[in-house]
Amino acid sequence: MEEEDEDGSIESLLRWASHIGISDASTTTHHSLSLGSSLFVSHFPHSGGRGLAAVRDLRMGELILRVPKSALMTTHSVMQHTNLSQALNRHPSLSSTQILNVCLLYEVGKGKASRWYPYLMHLPKSYDILAMFGEFEKTALQVDEAIWVTEKAVLKTKSDWQQAHALMEDLKFKPRLLTFKAWVWASATISSRTLHIPWDSAGCLCPVGDLFNYDAPGKEPSDIGDLEDLLSSSSIHDGSLSNEDNTTVADAEQLDSQSQRLTDGGFEEDANAYCFYARANYNKGDQVLLCYGTYTNLELLEHYGFILQENPNDKVFIPLEPAVYSSTSWSRESLYIHYNGKPSFALLAALRLWATPQIKRRSVAHLVYSGSKISADNENFIMKWLLKTCHGVLKNLPTSIEDDTLLLNAMDNSQDFCTFLEVTKLMSLRDEVDTFLEAHNMKDKCSDSSIVLSRKTRWSMDKWKLSIQWRINYKKVLLDCISYCSQILDSLVE
Repeated sequence: MEEEDEDGSIESLLRWASHIGISDASTTTHHSLSLGSSLFVSHFPHSGGRGLAAVRDLRMGELILRVPKSALMTTHSVMQHTNLSQALNRHPSLSSTQILNVCLLYEVGKGKASRWYPYLMHLPKSYDILAMFGEFEKTALQVDEAIWVTEKAVLKTKSDWQQAHALMEDLKFKPRLLTFKAWVWASATISSRTLHIPWDSAGCLCPVGDLFNYDAPGKEPSDIGDLEDLLSSSSIHDGSLSNEDNTTVADAEQLDSQSQRLTDGGFEEDANAYCFYARANYNKGDQVLLCYGTYTNLELLEHYGFILQENPNDKVFIPLEPAVYSSTSWSRESLYIHYNGKPSFALLAALRLWATPQIKRRSVAHLVYSGSKISADNENFIMKWLLKTCHGVLKNLPTSIEDDTLLLNAMDNSQDFCTFLEVTKLMSLRDEVDTFLEAHNMKDKCSDSSIVLSRKTRWSMDKWKLSIQWRINYKKVLLDCISYCSQILDSLVE
């Protein structure tokens, strides 16, 4: 997810990429080392911005991009420079990610002398990851967990910069590359764009390969019914299969395994390249997506700088009584509410046990761990408790989901900043707007009908918008959980 590049054209990047052997052809013959056979760069305003689209119909599992090892920017490939390698030996305590950060800034400092110069010129000038959130954008998240994660990300980035500063001075970095602003940009680049490689935990920067936008993996089972559906769709139903049937199942499992292996991509030793495969069937013109892994919206915001409006892997954690944790062996990370408002299997189990007198818990444990209700009274109690808790969390937040939605709509539908200020004058969220103005020393300028926002202010507004979108999704999950609990309570009295 990124903004449009400001310097140069995407065509120059693709020409350079083709020249160094990056190819989207499905064969590896010499004449096919080029781009444009499978993919082209396009803009998807409602799904990630700039991304890669299919030139032709693509089949799931088909090779669609190959980036040779020599094109990857890794710690090893940059450290081939003698001075850098010697300097790194004098600073052995730095992590692999800190070293890759330094390597990236080192190449930026080389300017046109860098072998990756065309690629570096097309990297975004700003990112929206949590480490780049200021005080205002952090506070706009509203939820303690999100604010804490943001503070931790900022402190970690500052600590990494301070630890690496001596190395960068040793390498005689230019003053602008020694700043925290330069470091947090490099850190955001590494966080949001690197791909996994087996020989370095910091990963690699992969030209063209990092243009794929994100596709979330499928939803995880949210209750025992989902688990049963998953099991019933399995290839193996019972142990009474004939040899012929067993062979068929084995072949199907091998095909499924191969299909999963070919999904998305990874570095392949035999090809000496990073290879990407279509994770689905795509029609000509469709956006071709890449799954980075399973992330909640807060994790996506922390590491990549975007969220999904419909994220099947999103989770909301609510405050629980200490006795809930002690009543079960489930980990705290498993006690959450799913994106659709349903309590997780573990949360339901923990609450059912907690609501049972301790002397009776052993006798009902088998029901709890099979996903069954203990009794109507027990279910009634925990649903009322969940409903009340979700109501309490929402009540303690500074704004309602209705107010947040009005503010977000004002941002989306206002032609300019002056119109936005006019639209929000009568809103109950005007205090938040005023705080934004104060944070950017614009309080005295809001009467000026020709306000021109600085680049820094526009970037801050983008992050503010993300904060609002995130908290809307958070509140929506809680509201959906309230609806779910109400439905269960209604069913108990029928």
